[in-house]
Amino acid sequence: MAPQLKADALQRRRQWDALTPALSEWILDAILFLGFTKTTPVQEAAIPMFMGNKDVVVEAVTGSGKTLAFLIPVVERLLRLDAPIKKHHVGAVIISPTRELATQIYTVLLSLLRFHAPSATLMSHEDEKDIEEADADSTPPQKFPTSTLKVIPQLLLGGAVTPAQDMSAFLKRSPNILIGTPGRLLELLSSPHVHCPQSSFDALVLDEADRLLDLGFKEDLQKILSRLPKQRRTGLFSASVSEAVDQLVRVGLRNPVRIAVKVKARSTIGGQSGVEGKLEDKRTPASLQMSYIVTPPSHKLPTIQKLLTSLQPKPHKSILYLATCYSVDYFQHILPSIFPGQTIIPLHGKHPDKVRRKNFSKFVDSLTASILLTTDVAARGLDIPSVDLVLQFDPPSDPKTFIHRCGRAGRAGRKGLAITFLTPGREEDYIEFLRVRQTPITPLTTPSILISSTDAKTASRQIREVVTGDRTLYDKAQRGFVSWVRAYSKHAASSIFRISDLDWADLGHAWGLLKLPSMPELKKWEGDRTLGVQIDWDAYAHKDKRRENQRLLERNREGKDERLVLQEKKAKQKLTAWSQKTEQRATKEVRREKKHAKREHDRKEKMTEDERRKEDELKDMIAQVRTKIVEEEAEEFEGFSD
Repeated sequence: MAPQLKADALQRRRQWDALTPALSEWILDAILFLGFTKTTPVQEAAIPMFMGNKDVVVEAVTGSGKTLAFLIPVVERLLRLDAPIKKHHVGAVIISPTRELATQIYTVLLSLLRFHAPSATLMSHEDEKDIEEADADSTPPQKFPTSTLKVIPQLLLGGAVTPAQDMSAFLKRSPNILIGTPGRLLELLSSPHVHCPQSSFDALVLDEADRLLDLGFKEDLQKILSRLPKQRRTGLFSASVSEAVDQLVRVGLRNPVRIAVKVKARSTIGGQSGVEGKLEDKRTPASLQMSYIVTPPSHKLPTIQKLLTSLQPKPHKSILYLATCYSVDYFQHILPSIFPGQTIIPLHGKHPDKVRRKNFSKFVDSLTASILLTTDVAARGLDIPSVDLVLQFDPPSDPKTFIHRCGRAGRAGRKGLAITFLTPGREEDYIEFLRVRQTPITPLTTPSILISSTDAKTASRQIREVVTGDRTLYDKAQRGFVSWVRAYSKHAASSIFRISDLDWADLGHAWGLLKLPSMPELKKWEGDRTLGVQIDWDAYAHKDKRRENQRLLERNREGKDERLVLQEKKAKQKLTAWSQKTEQRATKEVRREKKHAKREHDRKEKMTEDERRKEDELKDMIAQVRTKIVEEEAEEFEGFSD
């Protein structure tokens, strides 16, 4: 067959309406209207299998369209049931490792369902608002099926709302698809009001399956699976699911079909471009260029600064990955002065859910040049549109995460660049380490970035100027640096990333530290911990007045005579002990009175009416005798006084 005829045939075969079994008309209208003109390889392979009676294990490069590859079959299967799903019965569950990814899946599902009249009419006001934010300028064509079956989704996220609110929404709307993170899904499925019987439950999807099977999710996942019927369709989707194959039996797959969609990339001989090499599997999109730069720690920020101004076209949206949440907390205050013209948006796992949502939306919707400063919380599955540049300040501790981080750029055929920073020396072995794992990276040659020692010193000075303006930033720097060292020491590739190889002085300058913190890793280091920085620590103040007042108070206490401090401490302990004993005695007295009252009440309950009457008469006689005794004693006292 001629090359052109082959291409035409492939184009026709990859049209949505060529899939078997055929998709519903409204689905075809929806996906074409949303801009998906043809299927991706993973969609072409997975949708027919999952729509049929096959369990699937799908491994595909990041950004290849996995979300639609499982949402379309799940929706089609539910709408082709013989009868509507009963009230408070669940038909499908989709599990995601992160809140952001679960929210993204939910939003894509809502975008599909607005083309299905019975389902669209049941959308809540919040659902419609989510769709409007995702597609503000689009209006779906008015083509609806006559089916009375409907799909009602519910999003379950820990931290967003309370479990009671989730249950209230479930009872009110009776959703038949649950999408969420493992913990909150388990809470809802554990309720006696939520039913997943064999007659109605149809499909289970685990997105980013390898992450869900990690230790942190296994227990919740197994409890969820124990509440679902064994006769079901199950799909596992991930960019690196191969490393979890030995655990798939735990998820209850029944003779699954394995679908692996990879990219063929031509490797070069001896690392020289232009030399013919062999084709090898690549686990990232062909449109994504993955490169590295070997540079000392103090040169990293100046290098990024020059990259942002030298790359053509200039990156509009960039993601900068750091190792820890505390690192993000520190550098979010530093980078605005180093990267002028860039909006710095922090995002990490210790942020409250409301802050995470707000900052994520701010980056997605940003119209100006922006950098998302984040950790691995934003590494997996998130479809952030138009990311031009990914920068890995620190290679990830888990090498699997490397692929997911880089994959935030170069999605859906769009060109992207991912750059990883490595320190000269043993860290350069990471290049070969990745090549063996079918994730080759090449040195960045264009643009050529040259950083001098003067550039590095200028960057350190700029950072220190910011830090010396607020003692709070000094505290953040110390905590962030310690957390970074801890993360580095726990790197999965421990033979490559070794604490003993670190240049502590250069690292201190790279972070703009005013001095190196006290930590076990520095016990044997004999260098200058002040890093040559002179500062008046007594005058170094917090910008926040309350924190500064607290610091001054503690400093004054430290300046007192030790005997006075000890006396104050003992006096405080005595006062505390006396007040505690008084409270304990009062508490015991109250308990004693309550017990006595209860015993009296129980005793009287058991008495007959005659016995109660006799006891009352006896009490009256005793009271009269006591009154007479008091009167006689009073008369005697008066006579004595006379």
